[in-house]
Amino acid sequence: MSFSYLKEKFKKKPEEQKEEVREDKLELALSEQPQATEEQKKEEEERLTMVMNRLNEIENELPRIKVNIDTLKSQIQELREDIEKLDKTIKDVMMLYEVVSQEINPFRDLESENPIMKEIHELKQEIDDIRKEIAQIKADLRLLAYHGVDLDRIIYEAISEGEA
Repeated sequence: MSFSYLKEKFKKKPEEQKEEVREDKLELALSEQPQATEEQKKEEEERLTMVMNRLNEIENELPRIKVNIDTLKSQIQELREDIEKLDKTIKDVMMLYEVVSQEINPFRDLESENPIMKEIHELKQEIDDIRKEIAQIKADLRLLAYHGVDLDRIIYEAISEGEA
C-alpha cells in the first residue's frame, strides 16, 4: 500500500470540512457569551438538587402507588363478583316469584281465609235467613188474619203447650 492511497482514503470530504467549520464557529460563539456569575451557578445547582430530590421522592412513592393500585384492582374484582352473585340471586328470586304467582294468585279473595271474616260472613248469611223467615211469618199472619183466624187463641195455646 502506498502512502498516496492512504492519503486519498482518509482525505476529508468537502461536507465534513463544512461541519468542522460550523462546529468551530459554534464553539467560538459559546465562548464569547458572558460567563455566568457564581451566584447564578449556585441557584442552578440548588434547583437541580431540588429537582433531583423530588425525582427521588417520586421514584420512592411509585412502588407504594403500584401496590395501592393492585389492591384497588383486586377489591374492584371482588365487588364485581359480589354484584354478579347478587344479580343471580335476584334473578332466581324473580323466577321463584313468577312460579308462585302463577300457582297462587296473590290478588284472590283473602277474606275467606281469615277466620273472623268467615264468621262475619256466616253471621250475615244467618241474618239474611232470619229476615226471610220474618217476611214469611208476616205473610202467614196476614193470610190468617184475612181468613178470620183468632190469633190470640193460637198464641195462648202455643204458649200453654210450652209450659205443660
